[in-house]
Amino acid sequence: MESFIKAEQNGKNICAVYAHNDDMAIGAIQAIKEAGLKPGSQIKIVSIDGVPDIFKAMINGEANASVELTPNMAGPAFDALLAMKKDGTQPAKFIQTESKLLQPDTAKQEFELKKSMGY
Repeated sequence: MESFIKAEQNGKNICAVYAHNDDMAIGAIQAIKEAGLKPGSQIKIVSIDGVPDIFKAMINGEANASVELTPNMAGPAFDALLAMKKDGTQPAKFIQTESKLLQPDTAKQEFELKKSMGY
């Protein structure tokens, strides 16, 4: 991220960062802050996972959203796979899995919920 910020006129041409996991987003937030920019406002931050540190970043106004991927999201896909193996039932071309959009307005409550669950 540091190199990208430097290459893009010290971040002036960057409006958003999408990170494929929250830990990457946290690293990007750190690099953005070190460059003197404001993550979450000058540069929007969106990621995937829903780990505790991203909630802290949202609470602090440094991240804009994360999509939670839960361990049970694979359930419907495995059910379809088992049905295909058992009796030849062809799975749907698209299988909706469970996920949740996490945003700053609920970050504090979500963080407390995760803490109570041992995350």
